[in-house]
Amino acid sequence: MLSLLSGNFTTNDLHQLLVRLIIILLILPLHEFAHAWTAHKLGDDTASYRGRMTLNPIAHIDPIGALLLLFTGFGWAKPVPIDPTRFNRKHSIRFGVAITALAGPVSNLIASLIGMIALRLYLVSDVYWNYLEAMSAGESVRSTPQTVYLCLTYFVIINIGLALFNLIPIPPLDGSKVVGYFTSAKVDRWFMQNQQIVRIVFLVVVFSGLLSRPLSWLSGELFDLFWTITNWIPRVFG
Repeated sequence: MLSLLSGNFTTNDLHQLLVRLIIILLILPLHEFAHAWTAHKLGDDTASYRGRMTLNPIAHIDPIGALLLLFTGFGWAKPVPIDPTRFNRKHSIRFGVAITALAGPVSNLIASLIGMIALRLYLVSDVYWNYLEAMSAGESVRSTPQTVYLCLTYFVIINIGLALFNLIPIPPLDGSKVVGYFTSAKVDRWFMQNQQIVRIVFLVVVFSGLLSRPLSWLSGELFDLFWTITNWIPRVFG
C-alpha cells in the first residue's frame, strides 16, 4: 500500500496484488465454505439456508476485510452464521464450535501445501530450467517463468499468513473460538461484557503491526516445513 502511494510500485508488488486478488476470489470463499461445510456435517444447516455453503465469492466477501487483505496481506470475509444448538449431540457444543472455527485456517494450510507442491513441481520443470539457463547465458527472455514462480511463492506465503492471522485468539477471529473449547463459560461472559474493549484491542492488533514480527517468523517456519515435506518432489522428478 505504501509503495503504491509513494510511487515506488514494483513488479513484485504487482505480483503480490495479483495473488491477493486470487485469494480474495478463491481462497476466502474456500475458508468460509470450510466453516459452513463443517457445521453442516455436525448437524447445523444454518449456513446452507443462508446461501453460504458455496464457493461463490459474492456470498462471502466483506468489503473492508477484502481491501485490507489486498493492501496488507491480512483480512477476513463475512463470518458464516452457525447455530450451535443445532449441532448433533455426539460432541459438546463447545467442541462443535471449535472444530467449525478451526476448519477455516486448516483449509488455508491445505491450500498452501497444495501451492507448495505446485511450486516445487514448477521448479523442476523444463520451462523453469530453460528460463534459468537462458538467463545465465545472458539471453533475452520473457519474464513469464519468473512471474509464475513469484505468484506460486506468494500464494503459499499469503495462505500461511491468513491461517495464522485467523488463529489469533481475539474475537471475532477463529482462534478465539478454538481457544474457547479449553476455557469456561465465565470467559465467554467476560468477552460478551467487554465487547467494546475487545474490538479496540482487535483493531490495534490489526492496524498497528504489533504481531507482524511473530507472524512473519511463524510464517517462515511453516514455509520451511512445507518445503521440507515436499523435498520428495525434486528427488522423484528432478
